[in-house]
Amino acid sequence: MSFTHWMQRHHRFILFLITVLSVGGIVVSFQMPVALFPHVDFPRVVISLEAGDRPADQMVIEVTQPVEEAIRAVPGVRSVRSTTSRGSADISVNFDWGEDMVSAMLQVESYINQVRSSLPPGTSFTVRRMDPTVFPVLAYSLTSDKLSLVELRDIALYQLRPLLSTVRGVAKIGVQGGAEAEYQVMVDPDRIDALGLTIDDVARALSASNVIQAVGRMEDHYKLYLGISDTRLRGLKDIEETIVRSGEDGLCALKTLQPCLRQLALSGYG
Repeated sequence: MSFTHWMQRHHRFILFLITVLSVGGIVVSFQMPVALFPHVDFPRVVISLEAGDRPADQMVIEVTQPVEEAIRAVPGVRSVRSTTSRGSADISVNFDWGEDMVSAMLQVESYINQVRSSLPPGTSFTVRRMDPTVFPVLAYSLTSDKLSLVELRDIALYQLRPLLSTVRGVAKIGVQGGAEAEYQVMVDPDRIDALGLTIDDVARALSASNVIQAVGRMEDHYKLYLGISDTRLRGLKDIEETIVRSGEDGLCALKTLQPCLRQLALSGYG
């Protein structure tokens, strides 16, 4: 019996089998997970270290080597590679395939924190998994003919980011670009010398005047009120009226130092 004759005799069974497989494929297709990237757990963790403006040679001795020695003690580490430049270092830690990378990342952070007290003051670090699912997958651009870059950045930070953070499945939202408002104060050096002041005195006075803090509580009619002292500098006029020195000879405001004040818009990266 040839194959053609066999198919003709069993054509009903063959049609039934094709129908069952087709229906089963359609049902399974609706139950299969869908993702932009395939779920792959790469056995690698990357550490980024920041320590100011230290030279690369000093950075290697004071930061990179102590962190590498601490990381090598993490269970499952296969190899450690690092790249050091001025004030920063990137360390790649490779693990064995099949390791739990979430647990490995937490252990790396724990071992770095154990030696953090021996690192230079101000050293910061970030640990991230090399997983395509943790990288940004969607971006929005804000443009306007009426709003400035500073206002657009404020909208992204304080309105859009909290709103998008509530979306299910969103892990992290970062803001890049835009501009940040900044005020620049340039004081006449001859004027501050004549008054017996220094640039540090001016900087401390501005820093001390630009604060907001709680000063106490008050209870009235079964209600508790919180007292706030808000002395933040909100514009050029507030900066000019900042008291730099007070004493027996009276008050010395910043405007008496003949400063040159201007508002800047600096590029900002979140």
